[in-house]
Amino acid sequence: MTLPDMSGEMGNDEMDRIAKSAAEAAAFLKAIAHEGRLMILCNLASGEKSVTELEELLSTRQASVSQQLARLRLEGLVEPRRDGKTIYYSLADDRPKQLMEVLYELFCKPDS
Repeated sequence: MTLPDMSGEMGNDEMDRIAKSAAEAAAFLKAIAHEGRLMILCNLASGEKSVTELEELLSTRQASVSQQLARLRLEGLVEPRRDGKTIYYSLADDRPKQLMEVLYELFCKPDS
């Protein structure tokens, strides 16, 4: 993947498109810029989980997990599914998973 040449040769329409995309990217990054939300997304990258499962995996209280899930839901990053009294969450699309993979490579992967 290569970045575009942002020199003066780029047309106004292309610069406007990139500026709009930058605003979308900034909103996306703000939504995930929290340790708890990052951990939720990491866990959901491997598949759907219930709120209870997320509580156990993260060793966090239900109120905290629910608060972070609400923000992720508001930003359109996760989708809920109800089965009786249990609510399950999954990633809304592939963007969070792709970013979690990059972040894992940069920050979490053990040195080889």
